[in-house]
Parts: sequence; C-alpha cells; structure tokens
Amino acid sequence: MDSEEKFMIEIINLTKKFRDFTAVDRLTLSVKPGEIFGFLGPNGAGKTTTLKLLMGLLKPTSGKTLINGNDIQENPREVKRITGYIPDRPYLYDKLTGYEFLKFVTAIYEVRENIESQIDRYLEMFELMPVKHHLIESYSHGMKQKLVLSAALLRQPRVLIIDEPMVGLDPRSARLVKEIFTDLSGNGVTVFLSTHSLELVEKLCHRIGIIQTGRLVALGTMKELKDQARQEAGNLEDIFLSLTGAGDTEPAFPEG
Repeated sequence: MDSEEKFMIEIINLTKKFRDFTAVDRLTLSVKPGEIFGFLGPNGAGKTTTLKLLMGLLKPTSGKTLINGNDIQENPREVKRITGYIPDRPYLYDKLTGYEFLKFVTAIYEVRENIESQIDRYLEMFELMPVKHHLIESYSHGMKQKLVLSAALLRQPRVLIIDEPMVGLDPRSARLVKEIFTDLSGNGVTVFLSTHSLELVEKLCHRIGIIQTGRLVALGTMKELKDQARQEAGNLEDIFLSLTGAGDTEPAFPEG
C-alpha cells in the first residue's frame, strides 16, 4: 500500500469487547475519498458495532479509527463536522414536524448557507413536501428514513456512514438513494455502507469488506473477492456464502 496514498477512513487494529464477548477483533481497513465501500457480514458479525466505533458512540477496547486523519476519540467535533451518520434505528423527535427537525439539524451543525432552499430541496427530492409541517409521529417508517437521509445530506458531508439505508424505502425512493450515492461519490464524498442487501453492494460499491465474528475475512473489488473465494463466476451472494460458510451459525449479539 502506497504510504503517500490518501485515505478518508482508516480503521487500525480496532477491537471492541463486551465483557467476555469480542464484537470486533483487530479490524484494519482503509477507504479512499470518493469511494463507495460496502461492509457485509452475517448477523452478529460486528458491522453495527464497527460503525458506532467509527462515530464515537462506543469507545474501543483497543485500536483506533481516523476520519480525514482525525481520531474520533481525540477530535470528535472535527470528525462529526464532516461526517453524516445514518444508524439502522435512527432516533427522531416525534413532536417536531419534518421541517422543524431539519431546521434543528442545520442549527446543531451550523449550516448557514441557503438553509430554507436547501431544506425544501431535500423535502421535494424525497416527496416529503406535503407533510413538511406534519408531526414526525405521523410519518410512516419509510418517510422517517427519507427524513433522516435528508438531514444527513443537508449538511453536505465529506463522509457518509450508513447502516441499512434502504430499510422501509419503496422502489422509487431506493433507486433515488442509489443515484444520490453515486453522485456523491462522483463529487469526492466517501460512502461507507453497511447492509444485508448483497444486490445493492454488488451494483453500487467500488470495494467490499466482509466481516465474520468480528474479523475481516475478505476485502477487495468483486474480481478480487472472486479470486479469494476461488470462483470463476458467480454473483456476490455465491461469493459471500463461500467466504463466510453457508451453514455456519453466528452468535446472536444485539450490536452486530
């Protein structure tokens, strides 16, 4: 690996233990600017725990994570300033309207330019304008997901970290989100995508990492993963099952 190469995300010997359980085990990988990186693994593999460590929501047992060269434990404000994070179960303020929530986000993250037009842009994009002034508690799951996506994009992040972005989205919205990710990548935004949707990763991601029982078991492009799985042909599902073991049972753990 070229020592001069620039990485936007660096995970270095990252380990997280919960008592006697090791959720993430000496994980090391790097993601370049503008790269769409797919992060895969069976249930309980450590995917969500890794994302929470990246965002400073959990403290590592050992190792570290860097975003644009900044350690989240040492400089959390700078990391969060340039990073949008969409968890698998986002928390929303049900007694705010969609508009009020987005306005709140712009205030928290000090978005100052063209606030009203930017809010309306994303509400229009995700077809939320008709419920702009409705309480979030009245939104469907898919509408809430689109509001969270709007909030993350409104900040114009340089890094976007997403846990299961397509949950609750109808096919039209899912297609729009794929196009958005592709456009962001083209503009130099790094997208770190954790999902169970192998089809999404195969179509969208430049490189893929597969984690199992907290350890990275494969990393590379589709071609490189085929080589690692010793398969001449096959889709990502075939490769995934070959590398992780189709019949293996992973330990159930709520943070994975």
